[in-house]
Amino acid sequence: MAGHTAPVSQREAGAYTYMLECSDGTLYTGYTVDLGHRLAMHNAGKASRCTRSRLPVKLVYYESFATKSEAMKRECAIKKLTRKEKLALIAAAADEGRNFY
Repeated sequence: MAGHTAPVSQREAGAYTYMLECSDGTLYTGYTVDLGHRLAMHNAGKASRCTRSRLPVKLVYYESFATKSEAMKRECAIKKLTRKEKLALIAAAADEGRNFY
């Protein structure tokens, strides 16, 4: 993808772009600097109005970035994808054996 910065290892990450699957099957995309805490906040109903009424949510995809700016740009790009394209990203990560919380 033109202009896309390559993800870094989780150990080197300063920020993350992530996708959640809500209890009704909808997908939510966001960014954060603390993935575990943000997921906990979503499931506590304190992170997003969008996910609050669709609990519980589960992490189905994430990418690690060196900076918050890079994560925000990737979030914007993912939000422009169709549902089918988002599901393909999730499937590719699962095929790679990526583990989620």
